[in-house]
Amino acid sequence: MDSLRPVRAIVISVIILAAVACAAPLIGSTSLHWNGDATERAILLYARLPRVLLAMLAGGALALAGVLFQALLRDALATPYTLGISSGASLGAVLALCFHFPVVWIASLAGAGLTLFLVLLIAAEGRRMSSFTLLLSGVTLNSIAMAMILFLQNLATFGESFAIVRWLMGGLDAVSYSTLGWLAAAIFPSAAFIMWRARDWNLLAVGEEWAEARGVETSRLMFGGYVVGSLLTAAVTSITGPIGFVGLIVPHALRLKLGADHRVLIPCSFLLGAAFLAVCDTVSRTILSPVEVPVGVITALLGGPFFIWLLRGKRRSLWL
Repeated sequence: MDSLRPVRAIVISVIILAAVACAAPLIGSTSLHWNGDATERAILLYARLPRVLLAMLAGGALALAGVLFQALLRDALATPYTLGISSGASLGAVLALCFHFPVVWIASLAGAGLTLFLVLLIAAEGRRMSSFTLLLSGVTLNSIAMAMILFLQNLATFGESFAIVRWLMGGLDAVSYSTLGWLAAAIFPSAAFIMWRARDWNLLAVGEEWAEARGVETSRLMFGGYVVGSLLTAAVTSITGPIGFVGLIVPHALRLKLGADHRVLIPCSFLLGAAFLAVCDTVSRTILSPVEVPVGVITALLGGPFFIWLLRGKRRSLWL
């Protein structure tokens, strides 16, 4: 393979993200003419720019978590929501909405934290953890959390039920720069850890025995990977709600184009995941302007057909 290809792929990803970051804040129902008007500055700095930055942070984190969980589980169909963290976060948010707890994101993080603890508790076999037990534990708790969400929604009032459905659709809104700051503080160190262990994800994606034969402590690696991936998923979900398919579409599309080397796949997934969700959010707030479509609906409309195509393709070829 061309030795410059990985560098070229990363540079192109940076250019695409930079172009989206520059263009997305300027697109909306209100045109910006750059005439120094205070109203236009307020729209740009306090409405559109924070929303675009949130979309980029969320998209990058979800795509990164998707890459990570696909390597941990050795399954190209794995997403950031496969192992139950999103459902746990959603259950916490639904409880907050039903019982009128004023800070929904704190309840969401608490739900994600409890789910993380339970999955690790169930998945650990003594001091060893395997992808099989991790998957079973995560899927089981995911089903339990979703059942509890449906139960609570059935008991909720009309107003509470509407708020629950709206939150579960997943959406982006303008947030404070302090919120963006703590979200970035959770995402960037996690991204650095994932990138640092890129070689180990390559080995683990082949098989646990293969990785162990080459000196990788697979149980510790899987524990660290699941915790970091869960942190990324929980941090994003607590603010945006569950936004589906970003962690599936971006990593797998890049894997088909660039191959399965995580030293390239990880940074490109983060960069293009950020660009992808920012573009989807721009579409969601302009396609039926002044009415906004939840961005989770846009990603699902794109991801649903992609997921079906991926399932059909999986029958015909081995996972890379």
